[in-house]
Formats: sequence, C-alpha cells, structure tokens
Amino acid sequence: MSAQISPSNSLQVKALQILHEVFGYTSFKGAQAAIVEHVCAGGDALVLMPTGGGKSLCYQLPALLRDGVAIVVSPLIALMQDQVDALQQLNVKAAFLNSSQTPEDARAVSNLLVNGELQILYVAPERLMLTGFLAQLAQIERLTGIALFAIDEAHCVSEWGHDFRPEYRKLTVLHEQFPNVPRIALTATADAPTRAEIIERLQLENAQQFVSSFDRPNINYRVLPKTNARGQLEAFLESEHPNDAGIIYCLSRKKVEETAEYLKQRGWDALPYHAGLDATIRNANQRRFLREEGVIIVATVAFGMGIDKPNVRFVVHLDIPKSMEGYYQETGRAGRDGLPANAWMTYGVGDVVSMRQMLDNGDAPVARKAVERQKLDALLGFCESVSCRHQTILRYFGEAHAGDCGQCDNCNSPVDTWDATKPAQMALSAVFRTGQRFGVVHLIDVLMGKNNAKVTQFSHENLSVFGVGKAINQQQWSSIFRQLVAGGLLESDIAAFGGLKLTEAARPVLKNETEVWLRRDVEVTGRVKSSKAQKSSNAKATYDGIADDPLWLALKAKRLELAREQGVPPYVIFHDSTLLEILNMKPQSLIELSRITGVGKAKLDRYGDDFLQVLEDEVNGIG
Repeated sequence: MSAQISPSNSLQVKALQILHEVFGYTSFKGAQAAIVEHVCAGGDALVLMPTGGGKSLCYQLPALLRDGVAIVVSPLIALMQDQVDALQQLNVKAAFLNSSQTPEDARAVSNLLVNGELQILYVAPERLMLTGFLAQLAQIERLTGIALFAIDEAHCVSEWGHDFRPEYRKLTVLHEQFPNVPRIALTATADAPTRAEIIERLQLENAQQFVSSFDRPNINYRVLPKTNARGQLEAFLESEHPNDAGIIYCLSRKKVEETAEYLKQRGWDALPYHAGLDATIRNANQRRFLREEGVIIVATVAFGMGIDKPNVRFVVHLDIPKSMEGYYQETGRAGRDGLPANAWMTYGVGDVVSMRQMLDNGDAPVARKAVERQKLDALLGFCESVSCRHQTILRYFGEAHAGDCGQCDNCNSPVDTWDATKPAQMALSAVFRTGQRFGVVHLIDVLMGKNNAKVTQFSHENLSVFGVGKAINQQQWSSIFRQLVAGGLLESDIAAFGGLKLTEAARPVLKNETEVWLRRDVEVTGRVKSSKAQKSSNAKATYDGIADDPLWLALKAKRLELAREQGVPPYVIFHDSTLLEILNMKPQSLIELSRITGVGKAKLDRYGDDFLQVLEDEVNGIG
C-alpha cells in the first residue's frame, strides 16, 4: 500500500517534490516515507525490504535532501554501473569508484568528489577501507559534508549468510570515524539470525529497524519433480515465455554451458555465465543480457547479486540452490518492476545427494556445515511442501501470512497426499538389506525386480525385498525416495559415494510405530507443456495479451533505440511498467505524460517528445 508523507513541514514537502520531479512518483510505497524522514533527520536505519520494494530510493532521496555527498557501499561492480546510469538519466550527479576504471577515470571521479560536485558516490568495500580514501572522506566531511553512508546488500556481513564478504566486517569504521553521519544498512534477504548479526557486526544496536513484508505477490512459485529436465524447461519457455528475458540457474559450470548450448541450438537467445569463463566473454554476455530484449542467461550463482534489470520475467532453477535465503534472493531477481513473473524449479533426489555431498566435502567448520545442512533441509521442505509456497517462504523468515496466495502451484493446483507407509517401509528395508551403500537407481531396480539388479557384481535377487515394489512404477519410486530424503528418513553417505543410509527417524517407520504421508506427484512424461490456465494472475494474462500489440512493440522499439544511442540498458530509459501505463493511458501531451509513474522532469524533457510521437504515429496509422 502506498503511504503519503503528510506535508506538515518543509522537509516532508521537499521530499514529495523531489520524489515526483526527479523519480516520477507521486507517493511512497510501504515504509519508504518513514525511512526517508528518519534518515533525513540524522538517524541510523536497518532496512529489510524485498527485491523490487524500492530500497534504493530509501537512501537516494535522503542523499538529495541532505547536505554533502552520500557514500554508498556496494559489493558488485555491475550494480554500481546500473545505479549510476539510472541516476544520471535523472540528472543526479552520481559516479562510482571501482577496479573496472582506468587510473585516469578514477582520478576524474576523485576530483569531482573533493570539489563537492557529486551527490552520490558508489564504492566497493575494499576501496572504502583504503587509508588514503578514509582520510579523503574525513577532509570532505570537514569541507562540504557527507550526507549519509548507505551499506547495500548488508547481509554480506554475516558469516552464516549465502554471500559472506569479509570486507563488510570492517565497515564499523564508518561509525567509529564518522559518528555524526547517519548510516542506512539495506538487504532483501535476512532471517532472524542474520539480522541479529548485521546489527552486531555493523554496530547498529541503536538503529531503527524497518522490516517490510518479504512477500513477493507478483511471483508465481512452481516446483516440479525432475523427469526430463530439458524437455520440461523448453515446454515451460515455449508456453509461457517465448520472447522474455530470464535467468536459468544450474549447479555446475559444465551444466551451464551444456544448457546454454542446447537452448541456443533450439533457437533461444541463451548465453552462459560462470566464474570460469574468460572475463571478456562473461562481461559481454552480462552486457547483452542487460542491454537487449529477450536474452536468457544460463548461470551459476556467480551471476545475479545486484543485477538491476527490472523486466526479468522468469527465474528457473534446474538444480536446487543451497538454502532458502539463496532461493529467495535468486527468484527475487524476477519481476522487480512489479509485473507478474515466474519462479520455476525442477529437482530430483540426485540434486539432494549432490548438494549434501558438496556441503559435507567443503572446508567449512563443523558448526557452519551444520547450519548449511539445516538451511538445505529447509529448502527441501519447501520443495516437498503441500501448502502455499508464499506462506512457506514467509514462515521461514518469521512472518505470518494468512490464506492461500493464488500465486503458486500448490494453491492453484492443490496436490494429493497419500498414505505411503507401506512403500516407505519397502524403500527403507531395501536400503538396509542392500547394506546402506547404494544409490537410488540400484535400489529402485531391486524393488522392481529388474535384471539390472541381478547381473551386477552386487546381485540382490535373493533378498526378501527383491521385486516387492513391482506395483509402483519407476517415476513414483523416484518421488518416494526423494521425499524420504527430504523428510530426513534417508541421507547420503559420503563414504559410500552418495549411497543412501537410514537415519534415526527411519526406525519408528520400520517398526510400524508411525505413518508416512507423502505428496503424490503428478506423472509427467516427455515434453509436457504447462497449462496456460495456470498462469500466475489476471494481471499476467493482461501483460501477455499485449505481446503482439503494435503500439507496445513500437514503444519498446523506441526505448531500445534511445538506449542504444546512449549506451545504457533499455530499462534505464523507462521500466516496462511505465511503458505499460503509457500504452494504457495514451497521453496526448507532455502534461499528461508527466502524470505517468516513472516519468520525472529530466526524463520528460529528454524523452517526452519521442514517445508522444510514437503515440501520434500509431493514431495516424504511420507506426
């Protein structure tokens, strides 16, 4: 819900004026108004707000209201470039300092900083911590003033977080050396322990906390059992996102390259991205994704944090991520513009085993491994849950959520559960009687009485469990084993190369002391297309319906043309949500165009005539 600042004093009036004239908005969202007022008054703040919720505005607007330059600590170069491009479009004096610049460019920015000619400066934590730079900031504070320090992606300070950056631990220097400068720490991803660590590590005990809902109601969450992953993926893309930009996450670099190549051969504009690629290729692929329409990036988790592209219409996970935090952040890159988007994941028991092996074989201390294992188990619980996906995510982050969301597979197509006690006992017995050393494929062969289980050097045809599961097909057995692993009744044994072994929780099941109820997965064979009736919302249907609208295409073409002229991503000109409002409202004058959300004074002056001409040409049949 939007919240308007009551114009009770000049600061509030000025805030609303800048909000409209510079950023093109007539009202604040959620807690933005309170955050802006608090920071402008000199208070420290910890802001937890979902991706797409408007975190950047919470420090950008106070930066323009307070005297001096705002210093924004950001962990990624790509984010700095995007933010600065967007701010310069608004005629805000913004720049960045990072390792991507030539010495000459860095000196030019430093001169602007010293001369008081910048309003916002983005820096990496490593740059901030240089003795010379801190001394320079002390000089600037005395001469022209520092408006505030913004610490973006603040969860990077947490050792237990998924994006730990040791340099963030040193940012307490800001409080120690500049006690009178307000600090605002921001993150979109922090459970209660991570939030406590942010406060402790950054000395924000006295900061006011602003915690917005973690819910992303415009995202439709779907989780599918993995049968034919490539076929399932292509069916999803063909039926729901034939021309959209999106991100596909894979666990390994090899799978990234193979998936990107497969999609490319099938006619999709897909590009790989992982840390092992040559930096030139990696940067070129990222640039294409950001600056062109309809590009798909296939990536490891090396891609994405800080990517500001608002019209990512889907995020796919072909392998499970390590934690709920990771999943939430990665899926949060979809639909930043508030328009409907999909978070689609397919996974199998092999994913679970592989991820647990990675965690167990890592170099982390025992305590951290235990935490990581718990986080993975929480994600598996999410995958196998039969309840609302949005509710499950919110519960994980300690937030209550009433009612079904209507924006996930479980709510739109509720799954059946079934009494799987007898099959579970068969599966657990098969694990035990084969020596707790074999993987799922062999165990299913044993249960189904297949020849594969006879001719190997580990012949199990004489076991009592051989062939007892013939009434259940292979896909159903895969689902049973996956859910037993997710439910903690089975676990992988590293010493047995990923073979499954029983846990203590299996004992009462085998003794017939407790029942096992499992999710009944829908059988999927080959390339089955997703039903368009299951699209995420009426809003999505409306958005999809304009895909071939001549005026929509003309507006996007003009945006792309202007973006290429200036060497910036199209969304820096206008977000899709702004173009959609232009399409629906069809303004006929600059005054009418100025009332469109996202059209501030600078953009009105710069692009107003161009877009009005597109509208006029369409009316006259010229487009």
